[in-house]
Amino acid sequence: MTVTVLRTQVAIIGAGPSGLLLGQLLSRQGIDNVLLERRSADHVLGRIRAGVLEQGMVDLLREAGVSDRMDEEGHSHTGVELAFDNRRIRVDLAAHTGGRSVMVYGQTEVTRDLMEARQALGTPSFYESEDVMPHDLESDSPCVTFSHAGRQYRLECDYVAGCDGYHGISRRSIPEDRLKTFERVYPFGWLGLLSDTPPVAEELIYARSERGFALCSMRSPTRSRYYVQVGLDERVEDWSDERFWSELKRRLPEEVADRLVTGPALEKSIAPLRSSVVEPMQYGRLFLVGDAAHIVPPTGAKGLNLAASDVNTLYRLLIKVYHQGRTDLIPRYSQTCLRRIWKAERFSWWMTSMLHRFSDGDDFDSRMQLAELDYLAGSEAGLTTFAENYVGLPYESLES
Repeated sequence: MTVTVLRTQVAIIGAGPSGLLLGQLLSRQGIDNVLLERRSADHVLGRIRAGVLEQGMVDLLREAGVSDRMDEEGHSHTGVELAFDNRRIRVDLAAHTGGRSVMVYGQTEVTRDLMEARQALGTPSFYESEDVMPHDLESDSPCVTFSHAGRQYRLECDYVAGCDGYHGISRRSIPEDRLKTFERVYPFGWLGLLSDTPPVAEELIYARSERGFALCSMRSPTRSRYYVQVGLDERVEDWSDERFWSELKRRLPEEVADRLVTGPALEKSIAPLRSSVVEPMQYGRLFLVGDAAHIVPPTGAKGLNLAASDVNTLYRLLIKVYHQGRTDLIPRYSQTCLRRIWKAERFSWWMTSMLHRFSDGDDFDSRMQLAELDYLAGSEAGLTTFAENYVGLPYESLES
């Protein structure tokens, strides 16, 4: 069979928001890239994911030239609420971080904006690619082979960006003896419900109760996203809309539950919680980005934002490589990313431990959770620590 040979500078595997964002940033700097994705564009757009963007990611999207709709339709939040023991504590993010905030704007919308920008530039994208396989990653001339629409391709490149998630081929292309995996699996998941109902509050509410954790979030002034902690043995089919709304109300402060507007579910799903990090995040000329290298519990809203910080590091690295010849910085990618990743993992682990009900916990553990929250509510130092982590720690420099 005839093999069509293509050439680019950076091969990007995975067309989620991290792969698309990296490609957009590189294209604006004149760095050629080709994107490969095994799913269809419609499937990628149909994923229901996070909607809270850190300040750093917001700034990066603006730098990428894809922020117009986000700035018009997104909602900047300068605070977030913690609810426990029938109390509500507002953390003023802006006041504790010098005016920084987060943006509520759905991952689906971020993906749509990036797809449209890539299409407008005419940058090559191969959706529904099959048999994607990186080769010769430790050489000076790596390549990626794949098939698309019945044709075989060989994509020759300088570098490969693995943005294809935990189960993607990028991470699996690294020999097992070269990787070390750190993991924590939690004994529960989040049951999420999306509805066309007005949010119960203007800002997110993270609620800790004796029945388990709950989160009140939103996508817009008319669309809400709610979550309740459930056991890993639970099935979506066993949760009617009525059961979900009833359980959610029981986990919220009374004044919040009383004004909750319910409605039919547009989407309902259960996501297990775990923390996972692989080290290192590079192998030869392959760089792992986002979920291909790390997973965080959604409690701290760090998953998509950590992927963006990886993109920021790789993007700035490749600019220095191509524009300044700084190949000496290539070995610093992994350690630079991991410094920030482990801090975000710590924050997500801490929030998860503080707000969820653990099946093996006892009354002592419950009192410790309440003491932690009570301390946080009354400590300026504690609130500052929470706020600066929630809005996102500064991006790490390759040359620090």
